[in-house]
Amino acid sequence: MISFSRVSKQYGRQILFVDASFQLNPGEKAGLVGPNGAGKTTIFRMITGEEHPEDGDVSVPKKTTIGYFRQEIDEMSGRTVLEEAIAGSGRLGDLHHELADLEREMSDPEKADELDRILERFGEVQDEYQRKGGYEIEARAREILHGLGFEDSAIDGDVGALSGGWKMRVSMAKVLLGKPDVLLMDEPTNHLDIESIIWLEDFLKAYQGSLLMTCHDRDFMNRVVDKIVEVDGGELFTYSGNYEFYARERALREAQREAAFARQQAMLAKEQRFIERFSAHAAKAAQVQSRIKKLEKIETVELPRRRKIVEFEFRKPPRSGDDVAEICGVSKSFGARKIYEGFDFLVRRGERWCVMGRNGAGKSTLLKMVAGGLTPDQGSVRLGASMKMGYFAQQSLDLLDPALSVLEQVKQDFPLEGEGVLRNLLGAFQFSGDDVFKTIRFLSGGEKSRLVLARMLFDPPNFLVLDEPTNHLDLATKEMLVSALSTFEGTMLFVSHDRLFLRGLANRVLELLPKEEGGPHLYPGTYEEYVARSGHEAPGVHH
Repeated sequence: MISFSRVSKQYGRQILFVDASFQLNPGEKAGLVGPNGAGKTTIFRMITGEEHPEDGDVSVPKKTTIGYFRQEIDEMSGRTVLEEAIAGSGRLGDLHHELADLEREMSDPEKADELDRILERFGEVQDEYQRKGGYEIEARAREILHGLGFEDSAIDGDVGALSGGWKMRVSMAKVLLGKPDVLLMDEPTNHLDIESIIWLEDFLKAYQGSLLMTCHDRDFMNRVVDKIVEVDGGELFTYSGNYEFYARERALREAQREAAFARQQAMLAKEQRFIERFSAHAAKAAQVQSRIKKLEKIETVELPRRRKIVEFEFRKPPRSGDDVAEICGVSKSFGARKIYEGFDFLVRRGERWCVMGRNGAGKSTLLKMVAGGLTPDQGSVRLGASMKMGYFAQQSLDLLDPALSVLEQVKQDFPLEGEGVLRNLLGAFQFSGDDVFKTIRFLSGGEKSRLVLARMLFDPPNFLVLDEPTNHLDLATKEMLVSALSTFEGTMLFVSHDRLFLRGLANRVLELLPKEEGGPHLYPGTYEEYVARSGHEAPGVHH
């Protein structure tokens, strides 16, 4: 059992925790929630021993093994993906490689005089390796890497050739493969597609150890955790239930606290009136003093701290023609790999298409062709009349000026708008107070995404093409975005791995399937209807 007992911690003048306590029991799966900067990462680092509390105790049993997946990429090169995953998987990985080294030493003629020592050590290592299930490690590593979206060719390929996002998946595979007693996971869904997210959900639900994780995917939290630990104003509050339960209970607790605050304020005002009225009356002096003492002893009820959600009235986009985008006979290949062949697709005004498909099915390729960033090998892509397109992709973040502050960027984009209007816009995307003066160069990926979306939606296009717009966004911003876009009067074509986003916005589904499975499928209904009809939440995932 891991326990925090009356822990206090601060950085300079910033107080993170005051007398905070919670415990994580064997086999429990807990979600860690709270606003950015509240101290969630510090909790992870105190459990791993990288940081220590100033007061109180963090207790971790001596022989407990801890696996920590964090948003940092390890140095990876010189091995295959499979070898890298095994090498970084903790004790089992160390034993795996020691066995291989000992086998080499046994067949080395120069080490013949050390053979007894080598054989003895080989026996010890082999025994521990077998006990820990080492002889299945390669098969388990492949299974985990497949689950995280790797093809066999990539698993046996050079880990150094992978992009940052795929290296992050290798880092996750290492942690999962190590089978630690306690898994600490910081935003595990950030770099995963929906198929891998659903695989990871099932893996963690079946996991025998304890789990503590932060996550911005509401569905994922609901399906995996049975407890929520909330970091709020220096304290830790525990809720026994999933994220939905926590959200309901927190709202109830806030309502009760607001009612208690209102009752106490009314009582204080009444007592204060009595004191003011009779303070000069000698006959009432004892009563007045008694009431003053009573007020001094009262512990005042504080209003709950609410995360301020700024409502922003987004403007209406101009009306487009009825046919928004027409794809006729499109073929597209990359080398020997055919992505599209004779593909026809029509997007009409008011439709909101979500594009589903396995890795490499051509989701981003389709969006790039529609946005004009990629030309088909054959066929045509035509946009309709009166079209004003907004295209969001991860590359859009590079279009921000790194030297400007957040506020300077939107002032440059919209020079005729007043500062109050622009600050209100930024507030809706969670840039409040001094956040607006942050330099873009120092923003996180999530902050840059929020800024790009704010600029795009302030003067809204009538055709939104969005490639993974919710990557790195926290829950509050996602919910605000879904709410804002649910009343959007234009047309949408988007790819998303977030089921909150898919359920909240899609009214059409394009499922990209390979030719041998019948090719692309069009579902003329919502994402929920698609799930009900197809029996799966994403292509390639079957329960």
